[in-house]
Order: sequence, then structure tokens, then C-alpha cells
Amino acid sequence: MNIRSSQIPLAERLRPKSIDEMVGQRHLVAAEGWITRTISTGRPLSILLWGPPGSGKTTLGRLYAKAFDAELLSFSAVMHGTADLKKAIQQSKKAPLFQRPLIFFIDEIHRFNKAQQDTLLPFVEDGTVSLIGATTENPSFSLNNALLSRMRTLILHPLTEEDLLQLIEKYEKELSPLPLTKEAKQRLVEISQGDARHLLNMIENLQDAPSEPLITLETLGEWIQQKLALYDKGDEGHYNLISALHKSVRGSDPDASLYWLARMLEGGEDRQFIARRLVRMASEDIGLADPDALRITIDAWKAYDQMGSPEGELALAQATLYLALAPKSNAAYIAFNKAWKLAKETAHLNPPKIILNAPTKLMKGLGYGKGYQYDHDEEGAFSGQNYFPDGLNRPHFYAPPERGFEREMRKRLAYFEKLRKQKKRLPVDQTDTSIK
Repeated sequence: MNIRSSQIPLAERLRPKSIDEMVGQRHLVAAEGWITRTISTGRPLSILLWGPPGSGKTTLGRLYAKAFDAELLSFSAVMHGTADLKKAIQQSKKAPLFQRPLIFFIDEIHRFNKAQQDTLLPFVEDGTVSLIGATTENPSFSLNNALLSRMRTLILHPLTEEDLLQLIEKYEKELSPLPLTKEAKQRLVEISQGDARHLLNMIENLQDAPSEPLITLETLGEWIQQKLALYDKGDEGHYNLISALHKSVRGSDPDASLYWLARMLEGGEDRQFIARRLVRMASEDIGLADPDALRITIDAWKAYDQMGSPEGELALAQATLYLALAPKSNAAYIAFNKAWKLAKETAHLNPPKIILNAPTKLMKGLGYGKGYQYDHDEEGAFSGQNYFPDGLNRPHFYAPPERGFEREMRKRLAYFEKLRKQKKRLPVDQTDTSIK
């Protein structure tokens, strides 16, 4: 398979020719969408396209101009300056009276400084040009209020999985089938995180893949060139000994723990490395089952820093004994890993508007902070509001065991879960959702 039959980038080759072919952003381009309704008036307006990378800002800007049969001049705020804009405007004024509408498309418009933005104002104001700006930054903080007030801000969302699958179908229909299993194809969509450009770039990395056998979920990483972080393993014995110490502590064997600690000290191991790993053990294998474990290991580290060897080594031994005999729980460790995994998979989702601050008029108009309840003013200082992204079923990461102090944490967790159900902020069938 050779998907690069031409030098034209894949994203450009698959770019839609009309609004009807646009993938995603249906709230703007559907029959009743703002873009569609504006096009029907026959008069281009100045708009600001605000959205994450790969959401279709450039594509939508081009299609918007094409729908009005306008002359589109594209600029990048990174590569062009005020002189380029003024030159283009002057040339347009010399054109025949009955010329086509003139539209400026400025990518990354947030990179223009205040003076550069002010240059555009009179020409947008008198209708010399219609302006299409594209930005990934919050325009409330990156654009002048005067310019912002003369543009209609349109928010573009990350593409949904359905949108990205539709893009894959378009690619396969127009160019070539992807040699992927269904599971690998789904994973490709998940990795894209709503970014169409990222998806198409990964598809281009499959240019040399044979049609058989199909690329599976296990072999996908080799083809899309996702590299794992490099790790210098150093001396094998160095890591064998720290592994032995860690597992002895986890296994609540104080004698074995002291033995492997002494082996490392005798071998000239860096004491700072040992101290760091003891702190890690306190967080990974004990956690909130004994909150004092983390404090004691950090105190031991500080003691060693102040006294050095050999006096400070006794503090490390003391911390090792405490960790070995402390109640064990990896609930915090597991919860954090689950949360991090979900965060990677849903990094394109925004916080719900209800908990966002609204320091500007635009943000207030978009509903930021509307309906937020200040928990301290609620009964029991608990509102039960949803703090996860809209549309994401509430997950449960933390499951404390009946050991050590986490018995108390378990009670607190159950208490707030009960209150949350009483507040009826979530349907009952969603309160038990968990990440496996």
C-alpha cells in the first residue's frame, strides 16, 4: 500500500470541497447551524473560530469563504505582520469596483500583538474585509476587546469518535483500505483524542504497511511510531537490590528489608536514590492506610541530608522499619493510575462550564460559572455538583480497604457518596460506574 501517491499532504487531499462534506462541528454546519444560516443570507461576517488543534478551523474558514465566492487571503500570525496585511488591503482597493468579497483568514491570530490587531479594526469596521480568525487560545485573554466585539466567536469542539471513524471511512473510500483490525482502528481513533490532523498523520505512518497480515492492537505502536520513554537501566545489580528492598517492605518483612538496605549501603549505593525510593514505597504500598509513613520517610531523607554518612544512614534504616511494619494499601496508587489513564484518553474534554471562572463578558455570555453552588453555603458544606467533563459518566477510582487509617477514609467516601445520591446530581445507575 502506498498512500502517498502525490506530494500533497493527506490532510489536504481529504479536505472537504463543501460545507456538506464537513466532518464534525454539526452545531455549526448542520441545516440549522450558525454557519449554514449565515451563508444563506449571502453576506459574509467576521468570525473567530476558537477550538483545539485538528478540530477543522482552517477547513471551516476556507469553506466559509468559498460559499460566498469570496477572494480568500490566508495569513499566519507567526509568519506575517502588519505590513503584509496593509499591502493586501491596498492592492484590493485598486481592483475593479465590482470585485468579489475580500476575506482575510488569519491563523493563530492570538499571536498578533495589540498594535497588529488594532491595524485590522478600521478595515473590518468599514467592510473593506471580512475577517476569519483561528485560535486555540481563549480569545478573552488574547484578543483586543475592540476587535473581539466586531467578530462572532464560534466554538469548535474536538471531533467525536464517530467523527474520526467517519474520516477513516472517507479515507478508505477515496484512497485505500487501512490494513487494521477493528480493534486497532478503534485504538487509532482513541489515540487521536479528537484531533483529525493527528489521526491523518498516523494514517500516513501506515504507508508502508502490508495489506496482510492486518495490524493488530498489539502491533499498532510499531507502525504509528509511538516511542516509549527511554530508561537507562544502568547496572543490573543496582536495580535488583532496590527491587529486593521494595518487595521486602511491601511484604511486611522488616528483617529482609534491613538486610537489603544494608546490602545497598555496603555496595556504595547513592543514599539519595535510596531515600527517594523509600518515599515512593510510602506512597505506592502504604498510602493513606498510614499517612504518617510519607512524613517519616521525608523526615528521614532530611535527616540524612543534614547529617550525612554514617549518622544519617540510621534515619534511613528507621524509616525502612516503619514502612515494613506499616499497614499496606495500594488503593491510592491504583486510583491515581486509573485517573491518569482516563485523563490521557479524555484530555480533549473541557471542564463543565458550571465550575469555570468567568472574568470576561464573553465568558459570562458563554455560560461560564452559571449555576455554580458555593459548597460552604450548602448544607453540610456539600453541593454534590458534577466536576467531571460533561458527558463523562462519573468514574470511581479510589477504593480504600478496611486497613489502617483507610478504614476512616472508607467511611468518609461512603458518607459523601450517600449525600451525592441524595442531592440527585447523577442518575443512580451512574453512581456505581468504575474504571476497570
